[in-house]
Amino acid sequence: MKNRLVIFAFLSALILGFVSCKSEFEKIRASGDVELIAKKAFDYYKQEDYTRAQALFELVIPAYRGRPELEQIYFDYAYTYYKLGRYILANYYFKNFSSTFPASDKREEADFMAAYSNYHMSPSYRLDQTYTLKAIDEFEVFVNTYPNSDRIKECNRLIDEMRLKLEKKAFDEGLLYYNLRQYQAATVTFENLLKDFPETKNAEQVRYYICKASYDLASNSIFDKQEERFKATKGYAEDYLRKYEDGLYTKEIKAIYDESVSKLKSITNGRYQN
Repeated sequence: MKNRLVIFAFLSALILGFVSCKSEFEKIRASGDVELIAKKAFDYYKQEDYTRAQALFELVIPAYRGRPELEQIYFDYAYTYYKLGRYILANYYFKNFSSTFPASDKREEADFMAAYSNYHMSPSYRLDQTYTLKAIDEFEVFVNTYPNSDRIKECNRLIDEMRLKLEKKAFDEGLLYYNLRQYQAATVTFENLLKDFPETKNAEQVRYYICKASYDLASNSIFDKQEERFKATKGYAEDYLRKYEDGLYTKEIKAIYDESVSKLKSITNGRYQN
């Protein structure tokens, strides 16, 4: 019984504390005292109560237009969105801060955080990569704008991480086309991957699939298109064999090359016989 009373007293105190805290917030918000509201907004921010801080910052921003205090208010206001995981709005407000306060010593951080907010919106490689591309663009602008920044190394690391995600997506798309027997689309996708990601560590495997897709396309083509397509396959195979004499797929690609040469001879001989 005694334990129950202790627990009840504790819960009552907790509830009363919450209610009084809420009442204090509501009183401040309704006070109309701009300086008090701004002060409490900063207090809530320091206490990591970003929801209340955001609500109070929002109230005082119009009143502080044209005043030097607005810079810090707006900067922390943008951060409340980031801290609450509302990254789309965080990106918007950090960008807005930079355009509103172009001479601010906080502008570099705001520009970085705008890009970093989009980085947090970058999803799994299997999903739409709009925010990944936006984040890469914004980090690249940051690197060019602040070449001596301490954040350059981090920007490049994040760019590489996201480019790897885009590369993985492109590879899987090419593989999907190949497995669906859409060989022309597979070839184009894999070729674009090599153009877009020349630093890829999977170049050999990509070239292998280019050869395979090109060969399968030629083999399944009508006669009138076979010569052109087997010539393309022969070229892809030559490129692979030149680059990877002892590669993982050299034996298979050599067979594709030989078969392509044989098919081309057969087509040529058939033309002469006719």
